[in-house]
Formats: sequence, structure tokens, C-alpha cells
Amino acid sequence: MTTAEPRIARTIATDIGARPQQVTAAVELLDGGATVPFVARYRKEVTGGLDDTQLRLLADRLAYLREMEARRAAILKSIDEQGKLTDDLARAISGAETKAALEDIYLPFKPKRRTKAMIACENGLDPLLRAIMDDRAANPETLAAAYLSEAVPDVKTALIGARDILAEELAESADLLGRLRDFMRAEAFVSARVVPGKEEAGAKFSDYFDHREKWADMPAHRALAILRASKEEVVTIEIAPDSETGAPRAVNMIAAQIGIAGDAPGDTWLREAAAWTWRIKLSLAMYMDLLGELRRRAHEEAIAVFARNLRDLLLAAPAGARPTLGLDPGIRTGVKAAVVDGTGKLLETATLYPFQPRNDLRGTEVKVIEMIRRHGVDLIAIGNGTASRETERLVGDILRLLPGDMPKPTKVVVSEAGASVYSASELAAREFPDLDVSLRGAVSIARRLQDPLAELVKIEPKSIGVGQYQHDVDQRRLARTLEAVVEDAVNAVGVDLNTASAPLLSHVAGLGPRLAQAVVDYRDANGAFPSRKTLLKVPGLGPKAFEQAAGFLRIRDGAEPLDASAVHPEAYGLARKIVAACGRDLRAIMGDGTALKGLRAEDFVDDSFGLPTVRDILAELEKPGRDPRPEFRTASFAEGVEDIKDLKPGMMLEGTVTNVAAFGAFVDIGVHQDGLVHVSQLADRFVKDPHEVVKAGDVVKVRVVEVDIPRKRIGLSMRKQGGGGPRPPSSGPKGGRGKGKPAPKAGPQGNGAIGAALQAAMKGKR
Repeated sequence: MTTAEPRIARTIATDIGARPQQVTAAVELLDGGATVPFVARYRKEVTGGLDDTQLRLLADRLAYLREMEARRAAILKSIDEQGKLTDDLARAISGAETKAALEDIYLPFKPKRRTKAMIACENGLDPLLRAIMDDRAANPETLAAAYLSEAVPDVKTALIGARDILAEELAESADLLGRLRDFMRAEAFVSARVVPGKEEAGAKFSDYFDHREKWADMPAHRALAILRASKEEVVTIEIAPDSETGAPRAVNMIAAQIGIAGDAPGDTWLREAAAWTWRIKLSLAMYMDLLGELRRRAHEEAIAVFARNLRDLLLAAPAGARPTLGLDPGIRTGVKAAVVDGTGKLLETATLYPFQPRNDLRGTEVKVIEMIRRHGVDLIAIGNGTASRETERLVGDILRLLPGDMPKPTKVVVSEAGASVYSASELAAREFPDLDVSLRGAVSIARRLQDPLAELVKIEPKSIGVGQYQHDVDQRRLARTLEAVVEDAVNAVGVDLNTASAPLLSHVAGLGPRLAQAVVDYRDANGAFPSRKTLLKVPGLGPKAFEQAAGFLRIRDGAEPLDASAVHPEAYGLARKIVAACGRDLRAIMGDGTALKGLRAEDFVDDSFGLPTVRDILAELEKPGRDPRPEFRTASFAEGVEDIKDLKPGMMLEGTVTNVAAFGAFVDIGVHQDGLVHVSQLADRFVKDPHEVVKAGDVVKVRVVEVDIPRKRIGLSMRKQGGGGPRPPSSGPKGGRGKGKPAPKAGPQGNGAIGAALQAAMKGKR
């Protein structure tokens, strides 16, 4: 352990609400190759029960702090090699708590190109500056006359050179920079103004053509909207304190740093130099710092929103292993149909043409009924894209034509976000090399109804469409965060070792793409795995990978009943000891909570396994292999409401939450246009975070509040009829957004109006 590690452990412990000893233990496990899901589930005694959320934050902060410690060491070395390292400076560097603070301290010692201040020093003007500062009563112009030379031809040049030296010293003062940065964080405003002539081209950003808001209060979605508008050169951005009160305060802070106390000639000159330094150098430096912080803050929040929505979507209720007909709706190109069995195996495909121009309604009805009869279809999954409601109505009519003795499948509208991405992917091509790209989408729609998690892991998370400006944020950080979400979701649910695809297995702790493919290849060559321990026969899968992965893999109806549970093989002996205490057979006890009621977890604690593990085993024996996902439920769209023109204020409808943002939730009510339930309309109480009330995939009851047909916006409410007061001003976008449509144009904002621009709307599909 390096000397910096204890400091890192203390810092992280504060961040995650733990003890430094817990952090140190977790770091040792992670450094040793353990995965977050494994440590969170099977090493609770070692870490003191840190959960996956704490461990993810720990790993993230660990990387940042180790980078900072490496930078701290590099800075100390650089200054020491310059012969300028003092004890006070070393203490200041050691005490810096952020990378920004470190860089502030390093600024005066950082190698740089020749500056105006350097040239002024070379011309002998540094003593002039010291003379002005030492003798405030003297006239600076009189003092400057003594420093003229061939390189400094007049008094004005001399005083400019002295000012340049002073400005550079002020701009490299860590103490001053820190105080100015804190001042700006508290007092600065973000102002956006339209670039003349860009009003029409940038109409979707019109809410920000003349916008001013406190930097500290600006929410992520508005920050991202303004940043995008700036990137597209529609608006210009300024970050500055109030010009009448704030700017003079900043100048006074700089003046105080110099020690200006009166109105003597030297003080007057220094005050003017302080004002010039703020206007020309420090205000720009503060702008860049706060712009960077605003961008990082907005990115972090946007990524967090995406991560929460993705997690909710991945952990949505599965319909289960039931034969399913997937329909990918289309008008001119036809409705693509695919039937899969309970395991997701493709059985049959077809392209149907019930709509214009062919209008082959009869042929479509015959084909669908035939597919239902032949394959015993239990579910019909209908993609929610173009012609979704027309296709749903068609399916409803077909189901009414089924004979009375024939079971009627359940029809469900399913989000098809990302299905086209999967269809054209290399993975889909390997899985269905002879199947047309358009038909692969229907397969994906059917499978994602059966098991959303197993199917959605095949699609790059960014393409699933539950993000907020996902293409604008830090792509590396976004990918890393979303991968962690997928890994945690997959391991929370567990994976059937004998049916899982390689993409699903690749997210199991300890495997990854290469080992996942090796597992599938071994299964294809040798048949189903009879036990978990058989995994050790897979080429390349050693004891370490087995340790990490085994507990998250399930084998149903195998020779070892514990293989179907989340009990890790390393604890099978303990599990059998617990079972023996009941005096019954293992298979008889698993799932029978009453048999375990009289046992005390404390009685089974030993040197190898602590109380948390014993309790986990007891819970697992009571409900082996339990799925943490909710029960399957679907929304029922209202009959006769198929288009935005069918909506009327006051209508009560049922819908599915498709996306949750900081300003509200988008709900699919079956009209090809998601409506927005603004955060102020989510409940009959104040709601700060929409995730407190809803999550992606929830089925909710909503009331239509407003409909703007020209701009395709729908305002919804989940409040009781007549409830609520005025909507808070500038609290975010209002209205609805269509699937795959460009952002609508903006309008004026007001209480109860849909008017605010949807340029801050979700999914980043513009």
C-alpha cells in the first residue's frame, strides 16, 4: 500500500458513508480482480456489507483519487527539480483536495511559453512593480521614468509591462483563484442570447434566445440544451456575475489580494490594474472553469438519469417462457411477423400486407390465425412504432375471429427502441444469417416481451432510447456507467446457464465476451451443463472466473438442487448443514419457508462464514432462484383513441412510462406520440425527483390536460381532477415528443401551457 492509500480510503469512506477499513477491504478485493456484483453479494463479511451502489461509487472515486495522487506526485517532483519546493508549498500541495486546487498551486511553476510578463521581467520592469507596491504615495509615472531603456521607450510601455507582471501573478495565485471560483459559483449567471440571423434555423432553441439564470440553480436539461444550442452556433453563452454589483465585488476581491487600502496614486494605479486583470484575464478564466463545471454537472446528472431509466427498463417484468408472436408494424413495407417458442427459438416468419397499398386484410387474418394455431401462441407483441395502433386494432379483430374453443393470446404493445439497431448488427447477422434484416426486428420484439433483460443486453445501451441528450455527454463515462448498470441488472436476476445467449452471459460477473462465447461453444458441443462445477471444463475458464461467476448462474432441474439457487458453491457445505438441522431432504426444504422458521442464523456462523452470508442462504433456501423483477402487467390502450387528434382534455387513459427525466415522465398512451407528465403533475404533493413516483415501464393512469396538434405535444397529469396549483416557472420542458421525430419548435412558456420548447426533451434522437 502506498502512503497515499490511507488518505484515499478516508476520502472515499466519507463519500460513500462507510468506514475507512471497509473501503480498504473492498479496494483489496477489486484490485485482486473481484467484480462489484461478486463483492456485493458474496463478500459482505469482508466489506462490512457495502452494497453495489456504494461499490460502484467507490470504484469510480478510487480511479479519480489515484489519478489525483499520481498528479500530486508529478507536481511535487517537477517543483522540486526546479529547486523551488518549500515546506509550506509541499504542505499546500499535500493538502489539496481536488485536481483543480492542485493545478491552481502548480500554475506559477508550470513550464509555459514566453508571456508578456516574462518579457517585461526580462526588460527589467519587475522592480518597477515592487516600487509601486511599496510606495503607494509616489506617482507611478514618476517611478516608471527611471526604468526606460531601448526595450522600454516610454513611461506608458513601462507601466503596461508592470501591469502584465502583476496580472500574471494574480492569475497564478491559488488562494485568489479559489476565492474567486467560490464567489462565481454563488453569484454567477448564465446568459444565452441568439446569434443574429439564426432565429429561424434555431427555432427549436427559442426559449434560450434571451435567457438568464443563476449558474448554481441551472438544471441539467436546460444546461445541456443551451450547450447544444451554443455548439450549433445558435446562441452565445456568457457566465458572469451581475455587471452592476457582482463585477465590482470581484474587482474588490482582487484589490484586497494586492492590499489596496486607500486612494494614493499607487493605490489608484493598482486598482485600475486589478480591474483590467479581472476584465481581460480572470473573468475569462472563471468563465472557462464554470462552463466546464456546468458541463460536467449536467453530464453527471444526465448519465445518472439514463442509468436509472436503463436499470428500470432492464428489470421490467418479463412475460415469461411463453410462445410469442412478434409484430413489427409497417404500412407500405408490410407488417413483419415472427413466432418464437418459450425459449426464444425462432419458429416461423412472415411479411403481412393488411394496409395500403395492398390491403390484403383477408390474407393477413388467415396467416395470423394459422400461426397462432400451429405454434400455440400465447402472447402477441406489437412494436410501438409507425402503424402500431392500426396493427393493434387489426390483431384485436383477428382475436375475435378465433373459434371459441381456441385460447386467445394476450396482445401487448412493446417498445421497439433499438430493435432496428439490433437487426442490422453483427450479432443478429450471426444469429440469423439467412433472415432478412427487417424480420430480425420482429424476433427482437417478441423476445423482449418474454424477457426484456435477455434481449436488451444485445443492444448498445445508448440505442435503447431512455437517455437525456445522450449523444452530448462524455461518451466514455456514459458507456462505463451503462455497462455497470447492465452488469448489476444481469447479476441481480441471475442467468440460466443452459439457455442464455453469449451476449447475456458476457455480462455475468467474471466472464466477459470471450469466456461467454467459450461457454456457449462448449454447451453446443457437449450438451446442457449438468452442474455448475462442469464450467471448469470450459477451455480458458479457470478457478478465478468460476469463483466470480458461479453464484450468478442457474441450472434448473439439475442433479445438484443448490445449482438452481443464488447460493455460491463455496457455501454448499454450510447450506447442507442448515438443511440437516431441519431433518428434511434438501429438495423438500427449498421453497418451504415454514421448515426454516425455527432456525437461528447465529447458530450457523463459523470461521468461514459470517452472519450476512448465513442470512442470505436462509433467504435463498426459502425462495430459491427468486426473480427480483415485478409481476408482468400491461397497459390497456383506450378503444378509439389512436391518434393525437382523438385526444380531448379531461380524458382518463392508461399508458406505459417510457422515459423519466428531471422535469417529468413521458408516457405512451397509444397515439404514436408520448405525452409528458410534468414533474408538477406527477402527484398531489411536491415532487423533487420524478423517480420518487414513477420509473420506466410503469403502467399509470393519466388525465389529458392539453393537446397541441400542430406541434404534436400532449400534456398529461397524474394528479386528482382539479388538484394542483400553478406550475413553477422555468421548471423544464412541457408537452410530448414523437418517436423518432425531430424536436418541435419552441413557444412561449406559461402556467398551464404546453408552450416551453422540447429541445430539452429526451432520447437524444435529433
